[in-house]
Amino acid sequence: MDKNEVLVIIPARGNSKSIPKKNIRVFAGYPLIAYSITAALRAEMVDRVIVSTDNAEIAEVALEYGAEVPFMRPAELARDDTLDYPVFEHALQWLTREEEYHPDIVVHLRATSPVYPKNLIDDAVTVLIDHPEADAVRGVVPSSENPYKMWRIGEDGSMIPLLRVDGLDEPYNSPRQALPETFWQTGHLDAIRCRTILEKNSMTGDTIYPIHIDPSFSVDIDTLRDWRRAEQKVLENGLDMVHPGTAPRALPYDVRLLVLDFDGVMTDDRVFVNADGMEMVAANRSDGFGLERLRAMTNIEVIVMSKETNPVVSARCKKLKLPVYQSVEDKRTALEQLVKEKRYKPGQVMFVGNDLNDVPCFSYVGYAAVPADAFLVAKRRADRILANDGGYGAVREVCEILINKFM
Repeated sequence: MDKNEVLVIIPARGNSKSIPKKNIRVFAGYPLIAYSITAALRAEMVDRVIVSTDNAEIAEVALEYGAEVPFMRPAELARDDTLDYPVFEHALQWLTREEEYHPDIVVHLRATSPVYPKNLIDDAVTVLIDHPEADAVRGVVPSSENPYKMWRIGEDGSMIPLLRVDGLDEPYNSPRQALPETFWQTGHLDAIRCRTILEKNSMTGDTIYPIHIDPSFSVDIDTLRDWRRAEQKVLENGLDMVHPGTAPRALPYDVRLLVLDFDGVMTDDRVFVNADGMEMVAANRSDGFGLERLRAMTNIEVIVMSKETNPVVSARCKKLKLPVYQSVEDKRTALEQLVKEKRYKPGQVMFVGNDLNDVPCFSYVGYAAVPADAFLVAKRRADRILANDGGYGAVREVCEILINKFM
């Protein structure tokens, strides 16, 4: 059989109302759209990856991560109420007109569903190729709520069953096991024959086959609440997913040592200087309470390691009863020596830092976390991005994570 030419199109308009700049907002260390682009580029059956956008900033990020942006989408096709069909029709017609490019299959990836199983795109394309009668393939998961137990409200105010089942007079009163199995379409992908779009004027056609997706990968981001949940899933669950960088590791089950950077972790990275040159920093009382709870409820040892040589560091650590190592220029070497002296294994160590000089420690320890406002490179190398900023509860958050994990 002749090879099918497979094109991926990732729509990404710039004017997102719910989350400003959503498509390029940093998600678990990388722009959101980078996950869809990476999944497409790593798929063996994909020939081209194109981002359709009306926004120059999105186009720049898309190019940075390896996608093509051969055209800018017209503004009239980038409104809140724009459907998928005219966007894909425009892309395919442009490619035909300007490049005489005629793909057989187009895969629609949505940046707002960034958690991709590693073989999903290839598997979906294979289903479409293996079923010549199919117009499209769509990703599905089992329905979390059974529609046979759903209702409409009639004009007179009475309840009307949404669906009927042959042989069951009252499906809404039947056990779930007696009802037909139902599925919910996810936002991950559709694999579509191009003739379905260009000749049938449809994004699915009449015959649609499923590609079944593990529900743990099901993520659709519309609100900031969705964003936080999805990011937490990526950073905590250890999913075997496509990741633009190094996939985050799961928190080890045997953390024995917690190492904290000072500036930017225990403080907000600001320094206050008076007329005599004396420095002060702002710390968070809840961090201190969290450390007290951690000491009382676990056997985890905590130390502070700082590049600075400053009495304020010593004073704060003395108050919190924390050993502190100051003037540490090479944190990785110092950390290795410390772990060796204390006879821990690197996998038993958790490190929390926020900047470039902390990053070399991340790959040495078993788990690395950064505050929410950490330097971008540190975010990309960490296993977990905390919800709180440095000096605003990041350390308390780490303590509660460890307490909940080991209690």
